[in-house]
Amino acid sequence: MTTVPLLARGTGSLIGSEIRIFLRYGGSVFFALAFPMVVLIGVGLAIPGMDQTILSGPAAGLKTIAVMVPPVLAAAMATPALTTVPSTIADYREQGVLTRLSTTPMRPAGVLLAKLIIGVVCFLIASALALVAAALVFDVPMPASPVLTVVAMLLGAAAIFAVGLLIAARAPRASTAQGIGMLVYFPMLFFAGLWTPEPIMPEAAASVGSWTPLGAASQAISAGWFGGEMPWLQLAVMAVYAVLGIAVSARLFRWS
Repeated sequence: MTTVPLLARGTGSLIGSEIRIFLRYGGSVFFALAFPMVVLIGVGLAIPGMDQTILSGPAAGLKTIAVMVPPVLAAAMATPALTTVPSTIADYREQGVLTRLSTTPMRPAGVLLAKLIIGVVCFLIASALALVAAALVFDVPMPASPVLTVVAMLLGAAAIFAVGLLIAARAPRASTAQGIGMLVYFPMLFFAGLWTPEPIMPEAAASVGSWTPLGAASQAISAGWFGGEMPWLQLAVMAVYAVLGIAVSARLFRWS
């Protein structure tokens, strides 16, 4: 029997098990699916001026809250990718779950792929809820280029989850993975524009951000949302992070 069927069969079973475990904890489900919606509504209602109309730039004519959509979506990718996923896999390693899995036909790539698929699917559901809420509460319009926006979201999620999987591949304990993840998490949010949205971000910071997975994701989503030049650089950066990150994490993966 070849490696691919074994990987496909084992991964499917693991995904089913992970989904059942995930659904047992209502708080985790709520946080994973409602976090971006809560953040977006909270920013729109709590920060003064978010209901004002932008007078110039690519988002001219839109409310200020609209420019917060891309960084909030980027934060929705990064939160599970850099906090939940690495610590969960490291906890499995610490508790001996991965050691038991190593005695089965499961491959390291299967463990990582299961977490990647579940994480990206949860992110897409959470994003859909957030965008519906933004449209209803703040009248935020839909993207100018829906295809580019979806591609940017998918590539961005794959890229930032790949970074999380790199942490998960080697971290011996959940606390270690959590600490490393948080060290990466906050700089990523800065370059994504969560505190300084792209239209007012210093040019140097935006340039650096375009080479980070989350900054590239936010900028590409902005291009798809508000129109403008095709973000070829950002799309390429995300693709490289996704492919290399997943390949290297599978290569470095430790069962124990």
